[in-house]
Amino acid sequence: MRNLIFILFFVAFSMQGQTKMTAKEASDLKLKVKTLAKDVQSISSDFTQYKHLDFLDNDIKSTGKLAFKAPDLVKWEYVTPFKYAIIFKENKIYINDEGNKSDIDIGRNKLFKQLNSLIISSVKGDMFDDEKFTIDYFKSDNGSLVHFSPKDEKLAKYIKTFHIVFNETADVVEVKMIESSDDYTKIVFNNKVLNQPIDEAVFNN
Repeated sequence: MRNLIFILFFVAFSMQGQTKMTAKEASDLKLKVKTLAKDVQSISSDFTQYKHLDFLDNDIKSTGKLAFKAPDLVKWEYVTPFKYAIIFKENKIYINDEGNKSDIDIGRNKLFKQLNSLIISSVKGDMFDDEKFTIDYFKSDNGSLVHFSPKDEKLAKYIKTFHIVFNETADVVEVKMIESSDDYTKIVFNNKVLNQPIDEAVFNN
């Protein structure tokens, strides 16, 4: 009985600050996000990333800068605690690990192409595809929270679900990618700027 009470208390505590949206609220949020995402041609933002691994006591924290330019240019540049850059460009992933450069051709790899598309969609927030995802909508203390769980079995082996937090203007402020092992990567955006010119040179590898 004592264990049961503890479990019920833990579940209730975990759900605090998070309630399910009504169908109307979910529909309104979806429309608002899709309207904003359609007009996004570029994104520049600082970010803080937290990598949670079950066997570590503390999350691995890193900071960096994101650059996105429509339709499919993405650059994640890590600044601390190490210098590391990943560029998604023309069906390739370019990696610069403190001066050591390499690239991966993802053109023929369906899974990598899916992941690339998901990264772009998650940054913009527009992942509202009921054929590809089971989608759950919540109101939370930090804004609107949406869970996107892939229906594709191969993809689900790598990513169990995406949790995306939207602010009051329907812009993405946090993305959490939970792996099948329940390890996760959480990215919190700040100083985010939309639709300002970004030089193509930013995406040079």
